[in-house]
This record gives sequence, C-alpha cells and structure tokens, in this order.
Amino acid sequence: MLANKTAVVTGSTSGIGLAIAKAMAGEGANIVINGFGDANAIEKERSGIESEYGVKCVYSGADMTKPDEIAAMIADADKEFGAVDVLVNNAGIQHVSPIDEFPIEKWDQIIAINLSSSFHTIRAALPGMKRKGWGRIINTASAHALVASPFKSAYVAAKHGIAGLTKTVALEVAQQKITVNAICPGYVWTPLVEAQIPDTMKARNMTEEQVKRDVLLAAQPTKEFVTVDQVAAMAIFLCSDAASSITGTMLQMDGGWTAQ
Repeated sequence: MLANKTAVVTGSTSGIGLAIAKAMAGEGANIVINGFGDANAIEKERSGIESEYGVKCVYSGADMTKPDEIAAMIADADKEFGAVDVLVNNAGIQHVSPIDEFPIEKWDQIIAINLSSSFHTIRAALPGMKRKGWGRIINTASAHALVASPFKSAYVAAKHGIAGLTKTVALEVAQQKITVNAICPGYVWTPLVEAQIPDTMKARNMTEEQVKRDVLLAAQPTKEFVTVDQVAAMAIFLCSDAASSITGTMLQMDGGWTAQ
C-alpha cells in the first residue's frame, strides 16, 4: 500500500512510534526514524527494519525542541527520497506535578516537543505533499486531547493544542488529497507511561499497583491497556484509500474512556 512512499515518524526509537514505523515499513514505505536513546539500540532497530522489510530506513537525531533541526530532518528526507508522503508526529514526553509546583522548564519542554514540533514538521513537509498531490499527516494525540486529568497541565494543554492544529491543517489542505488526523489512545503500555508511574505514586501517595488500577486504567471501561500494535494498525488504515475521506478527526482508541 505504501510502496515507493516515504514516512517520517518522530519519536520512533521505541513505543508507539517504533510500532508505527515498523508497520509502515511492512507496507513498503521507506522510513525515517527519529528520537533519543542508546546509539547501538537505535542502530539495531534501524538496520532491523531494513533487513526485515526490504526498505530503506534512515535515522535522524533531530531534537524536537529545535526548529532548525526539525526543518533539516524534513529537508534531508526530501533529498534522500524525493518527498515526505506520510508524516507521523509522535514525539512526546510527560511530567506529572501539581501546577503550582510544576517546573517552568518542564512546561516549556513539553509544549515544545508535544505541540510545537508538530507545527514545525507539518510546515516543512506540506510543500512536498502538495507538489505530489498526496499526503497523510497523522498526529499521535491522546484521550487527553479531549478530556483532562489532574497533575498533567502541560501534557493536556499540548494535546488539546494538537487537536486544534489537526483540525486547522485538515481544512487548509482538504482539496489537495492530503488528510490530517489525530489518533487519541487511552493508556498505552509504553516506556513513557511506565516512566510516569513513580511521579504519580509520589503525587497521589499510592503504590505502583494502585496507580495502574486506580489511576491509569480507572477511566478505561475495558480495564486494559491499548497496545502499540493497535495504534499502528490505525495509522496504516489512515494511509489507505478507504480512509481518504477521513480528515480533521480525533480517532479515539481509549477503551471507552471518552464515552463516559
């Protein structure tokens, strides 16, 4: 389905992003992975994608807080592959704290990575999509793009911003065969979720098991974590011809969380 196309997936050295990158490679797309982590581990994933799926996969270490590095990543993808056909904005970080104790630098960093980076990638990638007359922009949002939770002011604000950005860009390119959507998962078991458990334990004076049961899955009627493969499958569907009329939407994958 994506043969001879190129997908840039930010925040794709682990978790949801890596699952999406592999799924798109499985559909024949050349891949640009991006993110931080151990260099050897990243190279293992990059080379593994190439060998397993028979596509070209390159790694960009662009810092998602730096607009010039983001622009260079998209420019490099254009030079390497001709254009960016699919852009997946998945990079994200989290910090859990009451707002009156929330570190200012954490607010700035979360807004930069979880929201502003998507503006910069979209701005850079759209000219190539317009030139080719086809494109798919998929933003990894969250149930927190639609509802809030305490102690996550920056994350919730950023994800609500992603919802607005998604709708706005979708309207701007609606007649150019470019779709723009956001996937809104509930809690997905990823390193990002796992990493926030200690802070939540501290903020709420809970055990790890209590955080999982009474905080993370409290709002999900299924009482099950969403899987990275389920999110990746939704991203693949959004790239298909069957999804060509789906644009400007927030696609909930939250076990019924936002139905309540």
